[in-house]
Amino acid sequence: MDYKDYYNILGVSKSASQDEIKKAYRKLARKYHPDLNKEDPQAEQRFKDINEANEVLSDAEKRKMYDQFGSQWQQYQRGGGRPDDFWSQWGAQQGAGRRGQTRTVSPEEFEQMFGGGSGGFSDFFETLFGQMGARGAGGQQVNFNDIFGQQGQSIRRSRDVEHMIEISLAEAFYGTSRTIQWEDGRSIEAKIPRGVKTGSRVRLKGQGQDGGHLYLSIKVKPDGQYKRDGDDLKTEIPVDLYTALLGGQIDVSTIDRTVKLTIPAGTANGKQFRLRGLGMPNLKKPEERGNLYATVEVQLPTDLSDEEKELFEKLKQLRET
Repeated sequence: MDYKDYYNILGVSKSASQDEIKKAYRKLARKYHPDLNKEDPQAEQRFKDINEANEVLSDAEKRKMYDQFGSQWQQYQRGGGRPDDFWSQWGAQQGAGRRGQTRTVSPEEFEQMFGGGSGGFSDFFETLFGQMGARGAGGQQVNFNDIFGQQGQSIRRSRDVEHMIEISLAEAFYGTSRTIQWEDGRSIEAKIPRGVKTGSRVRLKGQGQDGGHLYLSIKVKPDGQYKRDGDDLKTEIPVDLYTALLGGQIDVSTIDRTVKLTIPAGTANGKQFRLRGLGMPNLKKPEERGNLYATVEVQLPTDLSDEEKELFEKLKQLRET
């Protein structure tokens, strides 16, 4: 397993804010989307790496784990260590003084540690935890039921298996993929189509237990800029007072591009404009898109000069006469 520097993949620093990570992801996702780079055979893998890096770094808990385990893994790998030995040595360091103490992990603790299933982890975590679950310190086979208690037993009994997958709004727009690692060594790459929404279910036929199906239950994380209503998106756009009064054009950032919007003279605060076809793609017909509804937020000028105050006073007097 190769160590992946997710910060380098997105081109951000380790101290990058969530907003910086989001902006970097959206920019790179547009640039390397396979549909826009059909002549570049490396674009698809680059796009997968970008999605994988965003999945981890955009989630506070996964990012914390990556910063801890990722750096230790990199140091271990550079020293010539083998993947099979990483967890046994790390576990020995962490468990010093606690040898012989074992207990069954409850379903609630399993949920907290792993987010409801392996589907929520990136390739990096899937490989690390997959190796830990499949082999013990001496390379012996480990029963997942012994590690995860009833949670593991319920998974083994089920023919149809369901995993909850969290994705960003941008991933729901462009489509994405997740790699799922089973404890028996199977690795499944699940493609998540464009237009999915919270509550959508993606079926992977025959990929569950004992020939059953694997269902991916989709949860789209809230977005700081857009609110989703079906295939439509809603956003607020700042408009300065003078443009609102006199009219003009402003730039509006949609989810995949920037467009010009004409603001008529006398536009009131709260006025809503409909931008056709700039919303989310339809799940069944991704070539069709919903609309973007942009609501005007008039920005009042601040720190007025004496001359500006006099001019506004004259305007007030003109309106009163």
